[in-house]
Amino acid sequence: MQNNSSSSLFIGCAGWSVPSAAGAHFPADGSHLQRYAQVLNAVEINTSFYRPHRPVIYVRWRDSVPETFRFSAKVPKHITHELRLKEFREPLKRFIGEVRHLGNKLDCLLVQLPPRLSYNAGNARSFFVALREMVEVDVVCEPRHASWFTSAAADMLHEQDVSYVIADPRVTPVAIDSIAGHMPTIYLRLHGSPEMYYSSYSDASLEALAARIKTYLQEGSKVWCVFDNTANGAAVPNALFLLQALARTAGAGEPHAEVEDSTAAGALYNGHRAIGLGYHLR
Repeated sequence: MQNNSSSSLFIGCAGWSVPSAAGAHFPADGSHLQRYAQVLNAVEINTSFYRPHRPVIYVRWRDSVPETFRFSAKVPKHITHELRLKEFREPLKRFIGEVRHLGNKLDCLLVQLPPRLSYNAGNARSFFVALREMVEVDVVCEPRHASWFTSAAADMLHEQDVSYVIADPRVTPVAIDSIAGHMPTIYLRLHGSPEMYYSSYSDASLEALAARIKTYLQEGSKVWCVFDNTANGAAVPNALFLLQALARTAGAGEPHAEVEDSTAAGALYNGHRAIGLGYHLR
C-alpha cells in the first residue's frame, strides 16, 4: 500500500462534520464528506480508533473525494490502548486489510498511545517494524508518556521512518524538534487550547501557525495539520482561517508559496482552495 501524492500540504479536521455556522462556505449538495472534500484536502479518520469499518465503507469514502484528497487513519485503540503494542499482529493485519481499501488516497497512519504507556524498546520496535512491513504510507506517533521523548525512543522511531506528532497542548516540556531533528513528515495535531477539544484558536495564533508551516515546507517537509477541537465546532473555521492565512502570506510574495489563481470564491495556496471567511475567532 503506497501513496504517490505529489502534494506537500494537507490541512483538515478530525472528522468531516461541517458545522452549520460554516455551511455557507461549502457546496450545498452531496454527502458530508463530499461537501467537506470540495474545500479541505485532507481528513483524519478517528472512528477507526473506536471500531472497525467494513472494506466497502472505505471504498465509498475513497470514491467520494477528489483525486488529490488524502486520508489519515487512526490505528485502533484495541492495539494501542488495550493490547499496548503487544500481541498486536493479527488485529493489526485486520486493520490494514480494511484501511487499505482507501487505495492511494490513504496518506498516513496515526498511532496515538495512552498516557500511561511507557517506552519499552522491545515492544515498540516489534510493533513499528511489523507496521512498516505492512504499509509504505507515512506513519506518525503521538506518545503521551515522558519516556517516549528520549534520544533512545527518537532513534528507534527515526530508524523505522516514523515521525512524532507535534501536538497542542504539548504533553512534554521537551520540544519535539530538539530530540527528533528534521522530520520528513510534520504532523500537527491541534486539540484546542486552553480547553482541549473545545477551545478555538485565535486569529493571531493561526497567523503564527501559517508562518511556521511555511518554514516547514521551505525545509522540504510534508505537512499535515489536523484540527481536533471539534466539540464546539471550532475545527472547521480554524482550518479555513489557516488556509486563508497561508494564501494571504503567499500573496505577499514569500518564497516557495506561489498563489496559482485568485477567484471570487477564494485563493489557491499550493493548489488548495482557501475560502475568504472573515472569521474573527477568540
